[in-house]
Amino acid sequence: MSNLVAHVDGGSLGNPGPSGIGVVLDRSEGPTIRIAKWIGRQDNNVAEYVALLEALHCALALKARKLHVYSDSEVVVRQMNGEYLCRSPRLYSLHWICRKLARSLDFSISHIRREGNTEANRLANSAVRENLSQPSSIHQIYLLEREENLPGNRLRRTICDLQLRTSGPCDDASFPI
Repeated sequence: MSNLVAHVDGGSLGNPGPSGIGVVLDRSEGPTIRIAKWIGRQDNNVAEYVALLEALHCALALKARKLHVYSDSEVVVRQMNGEYLCRSPRLYSLHWICRKLARSLDFSISHIRREGNTEANRLANSAVRENLSQPSSIHQIYLLEREENLPGNRLRRTICDLQLRTSGPCDDASFPI
């Protein structure tokens, strides 16, 4: 069983927007663990809580006895310390889960200035940038039409099929709907 110190950060490009988390876990026994994860489209506060949740999960998986977390999110730190109530329905379940997991450890959390959290911030940003640089799938629906000549030189077009075409990882694949 070891003591861990974690620096956590979550961020999004836009609020909400593409989001990632960064966690740096320093262990008294063993090498430093660095985590960068894409978490989808979230807002900043959700990303900050997900970063804390990741640190808590890692600490429990490593059978840590003690975890001290540094975060540059004043909201998360004050809510976890009981200084602020968590009234946001969007954050409540994340807050509740983090509090429950924290009770399994000798847990503490402190606010740190952004300048002191640069590595976790860099990891969170790299997760977002890496995901945005991946080729994304583009889905388009094509309407297949049938033409009929009607009396009086009129033309009638009817939709006879729809197809979904995906480009990206499944280039030029067509799938009937």
